[in-house]
Amino acid sequence: MSRDASIGPLPWADGVYPFRLGWGELSLLQEATDCGPQRLIERLGGVDWRVGDISHTIRLGLIGGGLEPTKAVRLVSDYVEARPPLENRMLAFAIIAAGVKGAPDEPLKKTRGRAKAKSSTTSQTGNGASD
Repeated sequence: MSRDASIGPLPWADGVYPFRLGWGELSLLQEATDCGPQRLIERLGGVDWRVGDISHTIRLGLIGGGLEPTKAVRLVSDYVEARPPLENRMLAFAIIAAGVKGAPDEPLKKTRGRAKAKSSTTSQTGNGASD
């Protein structure tokens, strides 16, 4: 299975929701936050975050996870914007990190490659006999 930029479903707000930031959602998030995904990870993981970083990330993560946009807007209004920002900052961080890097519990896709040669401790430069 390849990494699909999703996390969850997670218990949040009034239910259990999957979150996903695909390419389209990441593009919209860049416009909404006026920064790229890596900078947003740094902001949310540090002390330089903005309240819009949290709400836009969660809203677009819900939409990318399959929730209809009007319900995502309502949930964010009720459970993000009506609450203290720190309650949802780490959720937003996890959503953007999964969107950029993949979720930590997703297995990496196995790649086919050449088999490694067996290593040997025998020298190939001499016959091993002493003079």
